[in-house]
Amino acid sequence: MERKIAKLSGVMLLALILSGCVVQQQQQPAPVEPVQPVPEQPQPVPTQPPPPETVPQPPKMRSINWDASVTPLVAQMLKADGITPGSVLLIDGVKNSTNGSLQRAKATASLQSALQNNTQFKLVTPEQLATAKQTLGLSAEDSLSSRSKAVGLARYVGAQYVLYTNAKGDVKSPELQMQLMLVQTGEIIWSGNGVVQH
Repeated sequence: MERKIAKLSGVMLLALILSGCVVQQQQQPAPVEPVQPVPEQPQPVPTQPPPPETVPQPPKMRSINWDASVTPLVAQMLKADGITPGSVLLIDGVKNSTNGSLQRAKATASLQSALQNNTQFKLVTPEQLATAKQTLGLSAEDSLSSRSKAVGLARYVGAQYVLYTNAKGDVKSPELQMQLMLVQTGEIIWSGNGVVQH
């Protein structure tokens, strides 16, 4: 009988195995490792040229046509009464009495040019003027702001007349004032005014 039980037990065991009723061990879930975030690859930025730098524009200086500004006044002066033809004329540098900055050297050069071929006066040359200023201890840039300086200089170079020119008023549209003075007496024998031409 023991043999039968052993056989029966073996068959039952085999039947249990075959039927799938196997006792499973309770399994622990495998530990989950934290996932490291993958660093994002930087997205390529479309390359654009940098915006052009805006350079501030300097204030625009209105250009003055000095030739056109001084010529009509010079023409008036040459017709003035009381001028002795052939006299020596000292042209004083154009003074700036405006509320801004003017190109005085250009203005004076235009004045010299306008009188270059006149028949009334012989001009004191810029070289003679520079030498006389140096001899008298005046700066080459001295615009002879005082009449006494101009008269002294005119006497030194042997001039009979001095021409004063002054730009005054608003620098954007200055007015020119000219005066022709007799050196010996200080008398103003002609004066004229005009607006500068742009």
